[in-house]
Amino acid sequence: MKNFITGLSVATAIGVAVLFYLHFSSAKSVSTVAGSSAVSAGAGGFKIAYFESDSIQNNFEYFKEVRASLQLKDQSNAKQLNELKNVFTNKYQELQRVGQSLSQAELASKQQELVQMERTYQGKEQMMAQEMQDESFKKLQDVKKKIEDYLKEYNKDKGYAYVFSSAPEFMYLKDSAYNITDDLVKGLNKLYPKKQ
Repeated sequence: MKNFITGLSVATAIGVAVLFYLHFSSAKSVSTVAGSSAVSAGAGGFKIAYFESDSIQNNFEYFKEVRASLQLKDQSNAKQLNELKNVFTNKYQELQRVGQSLSQAELASKQQELVQMERTYQGKEQMMAQEMQDESFKKLQDVKKKIEDYLKEYNKDKGYAYVFSSAPEFMYLKDSAYNITDDLVKGLNKLYPKKQ
């Protein structure tokens, strides 16, 4: 899940870099507007804000619920796979103990059974991993959509041209005057309160 979030941050940062390049490649001057948490560029000017993505992950109740449900599913999957592995291990150890007393046909049958059990385990492991990846993607897209929808409403009276998600690997300098994380967390938690 962390890899997915990092990947999502990378994709967002690349998109932002492209937008900045396109915008600033044609702009002749850049100036800063004091107050109102905004940066202005060119004649038309625009405002920029950012939020701390790790703060959203740690403080947005709905995101924490999604993360917890994914962790529970992951633990359940691990338990099921561990049970299959234990059955396989027990059968393998049993075959090691009694293998010399079995006929050639019985031994071949038991070995074939172990091979089939291993294939079943691998198939189930792959299926569960794919289901987990699909579910994680869908749920994290839902979280992202909720954040985007809230920001659209939030921005109606703020007038930001861009709102960035701050990830440490992409932000080298940021002025906390443009940080809207607290507003975002409060607003999102008000819309999507913790389930009791």
